[in-house]
This record gives sequence, C-alpha cells and structure tokens, in this order.
Amino acid sequence: MDRRKFLAAAAAAPLAAPSIARAQTSFAWKMTNAYGPGSPFYVEGPGSPKDFCDKVAAMSGGRMTIQHFAAGELIPALEGFDAVRGGAVEMNAANAYFWAGKLPAAQYFTTVPFGMNFQGMTAWLYHGGGMALWDELYEPLGLKALPMGNTGVQMTGWFREPIESIADFKDLKMRIPGLAGKVYAALGVDVKLLPGGEIFPALERGVIDAAEFVGPYQDRRLGLHDAAKYYYTTGWHEPSNVTELLINKAAWDTLPADLQAIVSTAAMACNLESHTWCEANNAAALKDLVENEGVIANTLPQDVVDELKAVTQKVLEEGAAADPATKKVHDAFMAFKAEHDSWAAVSEKPLYTL
Repeated sequence: MDRRKFLAAAAAAPLAAPSIARAQTSFAWKMTNAYGPGSPFYVEGPGSPKDFCDKVAAMSGGRMTIQHFAAGELIPALEGFDAVRGGAVEMNAANAYFWAGKLPAAQYFTTVPFGMNFQGMTAWLYHGGGMALWDELYEPLGLKALPMGNTGVQMTGWFREPIESIADFKDLKMRIPGLAGKVYAALGVDVKLLPGGEIFPALERGVIDAAEFVGPYQDRRLGLHDAAKYYYTTGWHEPSNVTELLINKAAWDTLPADLQAIVSTAAMACNLESHTWCEANNAAALKDLVENEGVIANTLPQDVVDELKAVTQKVLEEGAAADPATKKVHDAFMAFKAEHDSWAAVSEKPLYTL
C-alpha cells in the first residue's frame, strides 16, 4: 500500500510542478503618467498612481512590480495612450477625456458636465454597466481600463477678470479639457488643452485668461492664485473626475487570475482613498487661499449656470448623434443618471437642506 501511494504521488508531481511555476512567475511592468513629478493625488500620496504601484507590490508579495514614470520622465505628458497601445509600456495613468480626439466616447469615463457626483459615477462604473461599456470601447484597440482615482466635484476655475454674465466668456482663452471644453467653445471661448505643469506659466503670462485644474489643494500647489484672483465654483463641468488606469490588453491577459484580482482591487482601493484624501484637504486649502492669499471665491451667477446647462444638453446630443459609440455610452450614462437622481432626490438632497 505504501509503495502504491509513493508511485501515485511521484506520477502526479510532474503535473503539479508547472502550475506551481506559473503561480510564482514574476512581472516587472512600467507605468507612465500624464502628470508631472511630485503632483499630489495624480502622482504621489494616498490613493495616487505611485501608491497603487506600492499596493500591487505588497499585495502580490513582490511577484508584480510596477515602475512609475511621471510626465516627461519617459514620455511627454499626453502620449500615454499610444505608448500603452503600442506596447512600449504596460500601463498609463491619466484621464480618459484626453483621448477625445481618438475616441470621443472615452470622455464619458472621466466626467460629464452636469453629470453624476463621485457616488453616482462610481456606482455606474462598478454596478451600472459602465465598466462593460469601457471594455467594449477599448478592447478593439488592445486596451483595458480601470478607475483608479476620483477628485470628486471640482472648482469651475481661475479667472483674471470676474464673470458676471454669459457674454464674459466670449473670446476668453481658457485651459479646459473634455466635454466642458466643447460647451465653452460653443459660447465663444478659445479652448486650450494644456498639461497641468503648463497651466501656471500660461496664465501668468496672459497666454490664457482663465484655467480649470482641480480644486483648492492642488490648485494652490500650482500657484494659480498668483496668476488669477477670481476663483469660481459650481462644479457644473466636472461633478466628479475619474483617474484612468490604462492597461495594454495583451499584457493584462498574461497575468494569472490572482494578479489580475490584485491589480483590480488595488485600483478600487485607490479610487476610494484618493477621493477621501481630496475631501479631507480641500477645505483648509480654500480657507487659506481666501484668508491669506487674497483670492475672491464666488459661485457663478445662476443665469450663467442656466445657459451653460442648456448649451451642455445641445453639445452632448450633437456628439451622440455624430458617433454611434458615443451615443451608446451617452444613452447608458443618462439612463443610469436618471435612476440615480431619483434616489438622490429622496436620500441626499433632503439631507443637504436640513
């Protein structure tokens, strides 16, 4: 009996060994980034891409390591899409709306003007079919994406002169990406797409008259308050803002299931941690800007917001009509938003009016 058990175990050993070997295979990847060295949230700190890389290494026991390169350290800021697609690197951290010229529908996976907040956007992605649509859009290009961060609601931006009517946008030169840029363009704004590191010098020199970036903490770090003093809010243009983890699909498919789960879980953890970090730091930063830096913080006039909303609806409908992929994503997004809005009207809205 002992001899038979030994022979059976010996016969099984060659079959088990390859499985063990595959499980222990290590992966050394590279990640580029659209944002410059040292940028909080977008590069380093809680929930950042660097934090994501650290989480993956720790969770995998070192079986998967990801070397991070900020903008300019390996490739220019906005070339990550092509670098990942071409296989030069396996990952890139940015925002999907930077790829609007290649895939107009991708913009919906960053933010939609007058769209959903962090809760609604995250619910749509994880539980409302958003991720499946993202995969459907990217897979033909050999790409996969995961949400890896969210700023929450953003500030309207910095202006060198006050905004008192919709006419004040006419001929304004403004840094603003995404669908909101198309809305502003429809109002006569000269829209500029600039990486974060180029915003301050352009605003300071008068190359642009206004700029949107993120919120008080990160805007203060860029020194935008030293170039413009009028700081507006409503968050109409970006009620939330998703950081995209872009992955080469062929490389993704080489990962064993446990490492795919680790990458997905680390990205989900960063999505939550980055957002709560923003929520924890913006209040003190705004107070400092107003009390110590002479910033004039205001809400956009209601008639301006009303006009922006009307133009937004027109721009979104035109974009959906022009591209079948955009229409599919647009319709799905808006259908989920309607459902989420009905619940928020019962849950969140009454709470805010107490």
